[in-house]
Amino acid sequence: MIIDFADRLRAVRDRLRAAERRFQRPSDAVRLLAVSKTQPAAAVAAMAAAGQTCFGENYVREALDKMAELTALALEWHFIGPIQANKTRPIAERFAWVHSVDRLKIAERLSAQRPESLPPLNVCLQVNIDREPTKHGLDPMEVGEIGIAVVALPRLRLRGLMAIPAPAADFAAQRQAFARLRILQEQLAAAGLALDTLSMGMSDDLEAAIAEGATLVRVGTALFGPRR
Repeated sequence: MIIDFADRLRAVRDRLRAAERRFQRPSDAVRLLAVSKTQPAAAVAAMAAAGQTCFGENYVREALDKMAELTALALEWHFIGPIQANKTRPIAERFAWVHSVDRLKIAERLSAQRPESLPPLNVCLQVNIDREPTKHGLDPMEVGEIGIAVVALPRLRLRGLMAIPAPAADFAAQRQAFARLRILQEQLAAAGLALDTLSMGMSDDLEAAIAEGATLVRVGTALFGPRR
């Protein structure tokens, strides 16, 4: 099947802008992150040619291979997958953002390994907002303490929170999960943590995420088709 990447990108952007209008968000308040994990470098290049510049990857080796193949393109790379302690160095050296910090040890390693020649690494704390035993992420009750510790790390910039809620069948239930993350961010702001990013929402629930304040949505299937 031949995929028209420009059409798919246009359709997703139209969804974002329509949701901003529907839920009275400022225009262009929501950034689109194209989740390119398992997609070939050629697909990333085609999406970039259509105008997308920010891409999210889950696997370090796969991401590094794509970066090497696409060095001629000015792309912003986000790491969004689980992080093993022995993989922090290439993440710290090669990515602009990390959405999936779920342990202080990982944040400390990323800070220590971030090159001085690069700007501080933008990071989000991943929250297990539904407390699912099979998912990565901080318990909501520990986010404040970890956030304060991460802010003190010299080579990181704590930007916000990320979550992957449990699948929900209807729009109202989707909104409830995202609302919990938004409320947590508001509580942290009241405690003095200035966070500007809510990384939440994917292909099937991005409208609900935008309704509850998402500033960045992570979209794969709607852009690239089913994952390989």
